[in-house]
Amino acid sequence: MTARILIASIGNPPPYASTLHSAGHILSCALVSLLNYPPLSRSTSPAGLITTGTKYTLYQSSAPMNVSGKPIAAAYKAFVTDLPPNERPSAKLVVLHDEMESPLGKIKMKVGGSARGHNGIKDIMKALGGADFVRIGVGIGRPESRESSDVARFVMQKMTTGEMIRVKDGAEEALVVLEKIRSG
Repeated sequence: MTARILIASIGNPPPYASTLHSAGHILSCALVSLLNYPPLSRSTSPAGLITTGTKYTLYQSSAPMNVSGKPIAAAYKAFVTDLPPNERPSAKLVVLHDEMESPLGKIKMKVGGSARGHNGIKDIMKALGGADFVRIGVGIGRPESRESSDVARFVMQKMTTGEMIRVKDGAEEALVVLEKIRSG
């Protein structure tokens, strides 16, 4: 049986929606377009944007990045509850996020393990109570300095047009990873 997958992205709401820190949301929008799914539309329970197609359900948390755990956990619970009982055991959660340890636009998959300092991932791990989920990070690069203020300034800078294109171009590689996850 192929897995049913909720693809949940994390990022920041406006006015920070086009920053490097929101690369997960930008990748999600590119996947919606690539899959030719209906546009994301408002969901009130849980709050965010959602669209469903034949293979995947995509959800964008409307919470700020670092407190996205509860909305992601609620979205996944609602997703699983809405599945027929025989499909629930194969359901998977995939979280799209920015990945500072990878070059701009590079896709990296990970299951379990450390959050490596990513506060949004830490919050999701806490909200899910340690349950494993798949992470697909889209590279945003890293500033030379490792000072927390420099890192914060870097991730909160608005993307250039070229950076936005490179993040969106990661959608094809992400879809290959998603198809592998889906087929088991």
